[in-house]
Amino acid sequence: MPSSPHRALRGLLTLCLAAGLASLAPTPALAAPGSGPTAVVSMGDSYISGEAGRWQGNSLTTSGSRTGTDRAWTGSGYDPSRVYGASQTNGCHRSDSAEVRSAGGLATEQINLACSGATTRNVFRASNGGVAYKGEAPQADQLASVAATRDVKLIALSIGGNDLGFADVITTCATDYIVWYSYCHDDQQAAVDARIDGAMAAVGKSIDEIRAVMTGAGYATADYRIVLQSYPSPIPRSTENRYGESGWSRTNTGGCPFWNADSDWARDSLVPQIANRLKAVARAKGAQFMDLRDMLQGREVCAKTSKLVGSTAPASATTSEWARWIDQNETQGPLQEDMHPNYYGQLALGRCLALINGRTTGDYSCRNTAGTGASGMYLTAG
Repeated sequence: MPSSPHRALRGLLTLCLAAGLASLAPTPALAAPGSGPTAVVSMGDSYISGEAGRWQGNSLTTSGSRTGTDRAWTGSGYDPSRVYGASQTNGCHRSDSAEVRSAGGLATEQINLACSGATTRNVFRASNGGVAYKGEAPQADQLASVAATRDVKLIALSIGGNDLGFADVITTCATDYIVWYSYCHDDQQAAVDARIDGAMAAVGKSIDEIRAVMTGAGYATADYRIVLQSYPSPIPRSTENRYGESGWSRTNTGGCPFWNADSDWARDSLVPQIANRLKAVARAKGAQFMDLRDMLQGREVCAKTSKLVGSTAPASATTSEWARWIDQNETQGPLQEDMHPNYYGQLALGRCLALINGRTTGDYSCRNTAGTGASGMYLTAG
């Protein structure tokens, strides 16, 4: 028997109401602060992406495992993706020993968005002047996706060095030693001075961009921390260099082709200048600051208290150098790895991050203890 008009109307209303409720039902919620898997995120450039994490010290042996220093050695060839994973393809070089990875279990997930060669423009959101880099979206836009699905607790940032042309400074200084027999510190200091105000303003904007992303994802400032870090010196002072200034040992043996005056300038003027300016930015923007200027002290390329790896000096975190030398002929990997913390240095950086993770406020310097590995890293206040 056909239903009555009233029953048909009630049925239609029921269907419409159900459809309306379905359309109003909430979609599965994105993670908000305090929910979802916790995460620690690293952002920025090569000094935090894990560049040079392939190498356990430096060796003059150019074949095979390079006396055990080359972690990409397969036994029959070289596969850098064993260290850098998929980021080997585009050159971001996010190593398995990168700071955020080697820091240990600071959170459920360790997410590395940093990319070797990145500048501040590669951190900004695309909507605010950010530029994609090496086939990847600006890092702040990548952070937005992370913050929407994880509970981000800490963001470690290393940026500004490429805005200052740090790689160009190293190249110029090495060329002046090898080719022109002239100093670089005078003209390079002038070049840095001309760029540094703009670079620091851009670092400050990078922090602003990160905060804007986190606010847009529903985070309050107290829900997460930003740690801005400086850069370590990869070369020692002249008095701490195990090779003489004259001759070719610094170039062909040690891989540190720099004049004494240029070495002292880099170690005691340039690196501190950048660190002090970054510290000021961190304070102005309410971020924590981790000073790494002395992180490699005594472990630098050519340092007297460290050794090349060889048949009588195996690769070791306690005796080998913690930074990658300059391999000008590219006999062992690409030039972009030069002058970065190597595998041992990356482990040390990870320990620094783990230590500052336990200090919720304040600025700190991270240093190493002679004769120990990453476990000997420690923080000093200020």
